[in-house]
Amino acid sequence: MMTSISLLKKNVGIVLEKKNLTKVKARVGLVIDISGSMRPLYKNGTVQRVVEKVLALASQFDDDGILDVWLYDHRYTRLPSVSEEGFQNYVETQILQNDYIPKFGRNDEPPVMRDVIKKYIEEEPSKDPAYIVFINDGGVKRGKGDTIDKAVIDSSKYPVFWQFIGIGDNQFGVLEKLDTIDGRVVDNANFFQINDIETLPDEELYEKLLFEFPDWLAAAKTAGIL
Repeated sequence: MMTSISLLKKNVGIVLEKKNLTKVKARVGLVIDISGSMRPLYKNGTVQRVVEKVLALASQFDDDGILDVWLYDHRYTRLPSVSEEGFQNYVETQILQNDYIPKFGRNDEPPVMRDVIKKYIEEEPSKDPAYIVFINDGGVKRGKGDTIDKAVIDSSKYPVFWQFIGIGDNQFGVLEKLDTIDGRVVDNANFFQINDIETLPDEELYEKLLFEFPDWLAAAKTAGIL
């Protein structure tokens, strides 16, 4: 049966061919900002379509086609994983209609990043790397203590790659300076910003999503991480 995922998978396949990634296996996770400023993007269906676009990538990278999902504001939630069999209305049923999920607070990224690492490194270790798409619309946590850059540095010794996406024209703080973070075993994170994810052609989105991943794979192998 043809679904909205089918065409997306075709576009993923085109980009994987270009980047010689067709034989790469990876577990795919999606972390979505659910702070107050994200409310319109949940209500208008944008976040649902983001889930579908990243699910298409997961279906090509992962044998079981499963996408792991987290939400965060100043709290975090692990959601049920999603597959092609159950993606329709995922955001509406699993998030918006679920009163037990904290939502629409303020930004605090490090705790959810620590939980992502915990799942893939401690709870479910694997020979396959984890590729994490991290959606944020600005206003990232600033200050001292446990910060985004510290979490990125700490995880650089693990088979985890962070692909941050900034949505909108806000300020993204440390995410805009990921390439200058010192103290890492390898460069394990990338960031790009798009004003409107709805208007970006799918093939171009996948080009951006996979721009730095091949370089990380090579560096991680050289460093003995993979």
